[in-house]
Amino acid sequence: MAPPILKLDDIHLSFGGTPLLAGAGLQVEPGDRICLVGRNGSGKSTLMKIAAGLAEAQSGEVFRHPSSTLRYLPQAPDFDGFQTVEAYAAAGLGPSDDPYRVTYLLEHLGLDGSADPSTLSGGEARRAALAKVMAPEPDILMLDEPTNHLDLPTIEWLEGELVRSKSALIVISHDRRFLEKVSTATVWLDRGFSRRLDRGFGEFEAWRDRVLEEEELEQHKLGKAIEREEHWLRYGVTARRKRNMRRLGELQDMRQRHRGHRGALGSAQATVAEARESGKLVVEADKITKTFGDRAIVAPFTMRIHRGDRIGLVGPNGAGKTTLLKMLTGQLEPDSGTIKLGTKLEIATLDQRREDLDLDDTLAHYLTDGRGENLLVDGVQRHVTGYMKEFLFQPEQARTPIRDLSGGERARLMLARILARPSNLLILDEPTNDLDIETLDLLQEIVASYKGTVILVSHDRDFLDRTVTSTIAPANPDAPDGRWIEYAGGYSDMLAQRKGEAVEERRRSESREKPAERNNSAGEASKGKGKLSYKQKFAIENLPKEMAAKEAEIAVIEKRMADPAFFTKDPDGFSKAAAKLESLRADLGRMEEEWLELEMLREELEG
Repeated sequence: MAPPILKLDDIHLSFGGTPLLAGAGLQVEPGDRICLVGRNGSGKSTLMKIAAGLAEAQSGEVFRHPSSTLRYLPQAPDFDGFQTVEAYAAAGLGPSDDPYRVTYLLEHLGLDGSADPSTLSGGEARRAALAKVMAPEPDILMLDEPTNHLDLPTIEWLEGELVRSKSALIVISHDRRFLEKVSTATVWLDRGFSRRLDRGFGEFEAWRDRVLEEEELEQHKLGKAIEREEHWLRYGVTARRKRNMRRLGELQDMRQRHRGHRGALGSAQATVAEARESGKLVVEADKITKTFGDRAIVAPFTMRIHRGDRIGLVGPNGAGKTTLLKMLTGQLEPDSGTIKLGTKLEIATLDQRREDLDLDDTLAHYLTDGRGENLLVDGVQRHVTGYMKEFLFQPEQARTPIRDLSGGERARLMLARILARPSNLLILDEPTNDLDIETLDLLQEIVASYKGTVILVSHDRDFLDRTVTSTIAPANPDAPDGRWIEYAGGYSDMLAQRKGEAVEERRRSESREKPAERNNSAGEASKGKGKLSYKQKFAIENLPKEMAAKEAEIAVIEKRMADPAFFTKDPDGFSKAAAKLESLRADLGRMEEEWLELEMLREELEG
């Protein structure tokens, strides 16, 4: 085993009240790829900053190998003193580092190196910071929520870069699929302590559940042991009690351990306020278009959204997802075509503008709109502290200013406010940013069980796969041209259908390109034979029937997969149908090629 290049041991930190870190540790060896997971507010970012030397622990040991280089991705990069984005990114390079890495990273992160850093949006600033920390290829790379504000193509590119990198990696992220791809070890920060699993995030949740079950069982056993000892204390003989003072001391220790145990935090449980049922048709878009300057954002697009549909919008940044979303919800008029909204709609929206929060407002005031201590949720008066508990906030946080919350806690607070308002159409624009895994689970359950209609924009592939019934994506994701296509199912289902379309298009292209080759081979065959064999004649007669049967089977499956309810009710069946459809299309392609070759051979022989 290689010696560690970074080690934190028995780290303690408290800001008053319950300790944030109560003995946490972290060890990094060369080549480690560690994901750091835990609830929002559990101290993940704080522990990472202590490891990076940007924060001090109250006690504990921190060791960093003197010859190791370390880079940390900040949440809010400081551009002071830098005239261009390229100058900022190059500032992270050492004397022996390759300056070309900066150009390469800026290009793949979609940034203009000559731009003024002060003009960057929040997402662009995050990408510039990524370029700066990744350019020198350090021994240890620390990334705190690196995928926030990145689009799917960039996230997938980043995954590939990190997998190929020689740097040891510590990453905090809410993106399950990203963590599964890049991690080989998991450190779980829970109630101030850390536990390590030497496997990637894909196996974390099952392991976490086993740990919590074992912990609950141990506490149950300890409680029973205390009951037995207390019975002995009450009913044992006096002399025996005097002789066994050691046993009395052990009983006191057990009581203290039992009282001092901090149980696992409960799961978020949300009460969703649902309005009266909307009309069956929620949105009808007929040949809508939108153009900004010379660029088409939405080419003629037609679709219907029905009550109960859960629609996901995906695509690279700048493709026009938010524009299309605003058009579908009536917030933006199309240049041409018509948008018709259904009846009885009550819309609740969670957008990306979290900076609009009044940071001096308290949690209770924000949730109640300043109307006292109660709020109305689903027609029932609720005390604000009781409602806060459902979203994992403690009662004592009711008077806490919003500025004291972490990014994930702010996202959870906004979610709590949105869900308290009656709605039957839920609009979610990048809802997963900054949410911890447990709150993501809650949001997934809410979206999946919501009786109304949901339209969401997200770059979180796992979230899309778990929630939506259909996905709208650019027809050309590499160079969006305004054309959008609706696919049944989630993100993975969309990829499977696109793969099938690509196979079909390739087969058609090959069919167009090869007639001359087939003529030549048929001519050569005719020199050696004067007529078709019995087997060839049989194939010419029967292949059209078999192709017709395949086409009918394909049509049945395509019609079934076009129904959004199919994916909702039977996701496994939908995946099997998609695989079957791809196989049938491939079979049909082979049959068509064989039949075409035989027909050309027959014509050659008869001619």
